[in-house]
Amino acid sequence: MAQGSGPQGTHPRGRGRSRLVLLVMVGLAIFLAAWGILGRAAHTRALAQETHEAALPRVTLVHPKAGPATRTLDLPANLAAWYQAPIYAQVSGYVKMWYKDFGARVKQGDVLAEINTPSLDAQYAAAKAALNVQLARYHLAVLTADRWAALRGTQAVSRQEVDVQAANAAAEKAQVEAAQHEVDRYEALENFKRIVAPFDGIVTSRLVNVGDYVNPGGGNLNSNGRAAELFSVADVHRMRVFVSVPQDFAAVISPKVSADLSLPQYPGRKFKASFLATARAFNADTRTVTTELTLPNDDGLLWPDSYATAHFEAPGDPSVLILPVSALIFRAEGTQVAEVVNGHVHLVHITVGINFGTTFQVMGSLKTTDNVIMTPTADILEGQQVKVVEPTNGYNTQPAPQDTSDEKHDPNDDTRAMPEGNNTIPGHKVNQ
Repeated sequence: MAQGSGPQGTHPRGRGRSRLVLLVMVGLAIFLAAWGILGRAAHTRALAQETHEAALPRVTLVHPKAGPATRTLDLPANLAAWYQAPIYAQVSGYVKMWYKDFGARVKQGDVLAEINTPSLDAQYAAAKAALNVQLARYHLAVLTADRWAALRGTQAVSRQEVDVQAANAAAEKAQVEAAQHEVDRYEALENFKRIVAPFDGIVTSRLVNVGDYVNPGGGNLNSNGRAAELFSVADVHRMRVFVSVPQDFAAVISPKVSADLSLPQYPGRKFKASFLATARAFNADTRTVTTELTLPNDDGLLWPDSYATAHFEAPGDPSVLILPVSALIFRAEGTQVAEVVNGHVHLVHITVGINFGTTFQVMGSLKTTDNVIMTPTADILEGQQVKVVEPTNGYNTQPAPQDTSDEKHDPNDDTRAMPEGNNTIPGHKVNQ
């Protein structure tokens, strides 16, 4: 039997195959171990990167924009009649009759009511009687003085007596004039028995009835004992409009300014009012200036004491940039905005100009290409690293500014439909 051919011998080829299988299994184990180690390391690095990025504050950006070419402002306004007068009584008595009711159109001098004044009538008659007495005394004094003057130079009367009679006649003349003035006074009061309209207009109130007692203190006595007007008459052929204009808008108030008025009783209709006057002084409590406008009212649609909204338009200053109010940072160092430079925060000091409500003028070194954080947090710091993210539509985006010019635009131009707050910066890659 050949050597190595027995059942107890091992074939060399079989031992080589076993050794190869063992090497393959060891290599596979080493590969799997290395793969696991490398995978865990990669996951660890990814987790660390993700944790680092998650720790960075998320910010959205906005560019400073040119200011509006036209400034608009809606303010509450009060309408008043061109002329409006409360009418009081000047005599004591009882209302005999009234002739004009609410809303009646009257002409100047039309009788509104009559007052029955028996006491005044008696005083007027007594004043006229006293005048007649004084006239009789005056005529007698003049006659006597003339007779004494005729005897001057004779031995019948002395010069002193002649002068006394002449002075007595002058005194009686003065008494006549005083009595005449008293008659005129009562005659004027008699004219006040007729309450008349002071100008053309409409009767806006009637606070008197037949039989009411009125006094010379000014009018009808109300429940508190104070005088109240009997009538109120308003001239409404033109209307006055009073608007309290804020201080930051007062610089544009001039004779060139006009306003469109809208009233709740006439929805969708505009009334054009033109400038009339301004107080040129601010109210210390409200920091507003009273501005007066006017508009015709020939059709009588507008009523006194109406409430309206005045829509003003005035030239703006496009050279001054604007930002949303949410970008402001108020600190002890002053007013600031946060700019993003190379992924890091840079705080910029600014001066706030005119406040437009949701936006404001920014006075400083900012440019339209600067990346300003739209809503910075209160604890944001200089040099802090941040992560820029896309704005959420409808949440942290700014609406597109309304075009108030008369320029026609192409309805197919989609560039105007982009929201102002779409802060995707051309050429800027969001940090990952």
